[in-house]
Amino acid sequence: MTISRRSLFRGMLTVAATAGVCGPDRVPTALAQTTLSPEAALGQLMDGNRRFAEGRMTSFAEDLELLKAKTAEGQEPFAAVLSCADSRVPVELIFDQTIGHIFVTRVAGNIAASSVIASLEYGAAVLGTRVIVVLGHANCGAVKASIEAKAVPGQISGLYPYIRHAVDQVGADLDGAIKANARIQAGLLRQSSPVLAEQIKQNRLKVVAGFYDLASGIVSLLD
Repeated sequence: MTISRRSLFRGMLTVAATAGVCGPDRVPTALAQTTLSPEAALGQLMDGNRRFAEGRMTSFAEDLELLKAKTAEGQEPFAAVLSCADSRVPVELIFDQTIGHIFVTRVAGNIAASSVIASLEYGAAVLGTRVIVVLGHANCGAVKASIEAKAVPGQISGLYPYIRHAVDQVGADLDGAIKANARIQAGLLRQSSPVLAEQIKQNRLKVVAGFYDLASGIVSLLD
């Protein structure tokens, strides 16, 4: 049986409504949502990254308190991050954020595939995330493989079509292609999702691209 992405998302919203309420536009929302603006949400992420890069992290102490408070019954993320699946990119750590603060989607090459878009739509429309960061990172293996375009086992080559647009833009420059890919995927989120576009139009959401330097620990915004 084939299920469209729209039907799937409608079902997700229906399920979410059992634990939420309907806003003025009749879209089910979580009972608790952040009151941050998109700009403040992005600022909070970047402040956390500075603490991480400088070795001044505070989230571990917060984690213990939240675990004691039993957060299993709900979540209130203020931001979403579309990250590469690379094990060197632990999203909560590099933004120094604790349990329940970031809605994370991870896939090799941080690509905006349909299932990823659906997840980010859920985060914005239901959970109330105020910013989405598409986070590329230095020495990304998925982008490197797309540049080389060699034969690979299994379904790994299925990543190539999503990333080839960036490679076509900048050629074999790995860092350049990684940054171009992050920008392209952020653009796809803004343009291909009516749900996200409406949130952006209402100034309830910001979508940006970023680049994480593995050596320094610093995240740089690309747009």
